[in-house]
Amino acid sequence: MIHIKDLRSGLTIFKALSSETRIEIINLLRQHDRLNLNELAEKLKLTNGAVTMHIKKLEESGIIDITTTVGKHGIQKMCYLNEDSLTVDLRSKEIEHCYEYEINVGHYINYSAEPTCGLATKNSIIGEFDDPRYFADPSHIHAGIIWLNNGFLEYRIPNYLKRFEEFKELQFIFEISSEAPGYNEDWPSDIYFYLNNIELGFWTSPGDFGKMRGTNNPDWWPGYLNQYGMAKLLRINKDGTFIDGSRISDVTIDHINLTMKSEIKFKLAVSDNRKNSGGLTLFGKDFGHFNHEIIARVLYDVIK
Repeated sequence: MIHIKDLRSGLTIFKALSSETRIEIINLLRQHDRLNLNELAEKLKLTNGAVTMHIKKLEESGIIDITTTVGKHGIQKMCYLNEDSLTVDLRSKEIEHCYEYEINVGHYINYSAEPTCGLATKNSIIGEFDDPRYFADPSHIHAGIIWLNNGFLEYRIPNYLKRFEEFKELQFIFEISSEAPGYNEDWPSDIYFYLNNIELGFWTSPGDFGKMRGTNNPDWWPGYLNQYGMAKLLRINKDGTFIDGSRISDVTIDHINLTMKSEIKFKLAVSDNRKNSGGLTLFGKDFGHFNHEIIARVLYDVIK
């Protein structure tokens, strides 16, 4: 996800999106996941040189990425979308009172897991596939990817607020997908979010993605397993709870009753009794497409 807080910082992206041809390239990559330059030129009815110029601008903006592969006709440059969403804050101001914390996906404080399930570090699988006992292994704090068909993962967020300060908004940024045996691009899952055991709402993941390799996946990670997720921004403030700017519930931060002495516990959960029971997968910086763990951001006001 690309999140533009200041309009000037987004000039490169805005310029890249100012061409109908480049918009059509993005749409084609959305439909086909990845295409080489010859395929794009054929579909757009343009020369390879013209397509290359457009691709360069999209690559410079960070919207697409290019990998080199060996095909039937020699070395090919494959293009694919590097980001899955774009948000722009038109009224955003510099955040004066804010702190953020990056939490390893393996650094959960509580869990429940049922197969298919497992976890892995950047070097190896922890224990064995589909054995929930290994979620209690001390090495789980180093996990870079975690998947489960049914259950939850809960994380503790540091509370650094002082006297005369009050919570204004909490933000969570993470890479997530469904969990299917192997992978399945069409595998919807209702993933629920909780703050201090208060349900915030849910987001439906469309699938468990694996048609192309995750940008950050270690070389040993098998190609038949899930490869990457979608970057999501969850926000809870005085207006409600939102995913990527879309309201998912009317639960506000005031409903949580947070103070400087409060614990802050964030939970992601899936259940087999929901409409879409497709599990969940969380990706850290050593897996998937996005080079970060779970980012927790706390915005607060100073009481005068």
